[in-house]
Amino acid sequence: MQPLELDDLLPPEEFAARRRELFLTHARYVDRYRRVRIGPAVTLLFENRQTLLYRLQEMLRVARLRDPHQVRQELTRVNGLLPRAGALQAALILHVDERHWDREMALWSQLRGEHLTFILGPRHRPADLLTARPEDRALGTAHWVQFALSMEERAILADLRYPAGFRLHLPGYEYDSGPLSEEVRLSLSGDTVTANRVA
Repeated sequence: MQPLELDDLLPPEEFAARRRELFLTHARYVDRYRRVRIGPAVTLLFENRQTLLYRLQEMLRVARLRDPHQVRQELTRVNGLLPRAGALQAALILHVDERHWDREMALWSQLRGEHLTFILGPRHRPADLLTARPEDRALGTAHWVQFALSMEERAILADLRYPAGFRLHLPGYEYDSGPLSEEVRLSLSGDTVTANRVA
């Protein structure tokens, strides 16, 4: 996946003028191709060049960053979130009831990579949790997961004859995503083919 460049960014005035249109386009794209829900409290939002470009533009707008040096720094951080070759990377978003914050956070503090599995036909690929790297927190997301797929697993993901979905198996929270839609599968499969992040 090619890194984002300064030339990919809209001028701040143009982004501000088109913000509503761009937001609606982004939201439709994410809902159709990039978002997977696992039960009532967990959403996986798979990041790629398109999702990160919108989020970067919005972050630059909110922070009012225009200095070229600062913009380049943010661009570098965001490029660190692009998945590496053969892998998928997602923000893991928790929907926590604030009335029961302590209890729910105690549950999620137990989360490990082996609790979240990508089921690809007969293969089960556990997640790698990526929450310690500075770039993982660059856009304010607390939890990041990665699935490093073998060649066989990438082929299964692209082959719609095989079932594919996610399972979260944590004591107190056990849910499946159900089968992924064809749109999500093809979008994610495209990531594994084009991922080529520059370190």
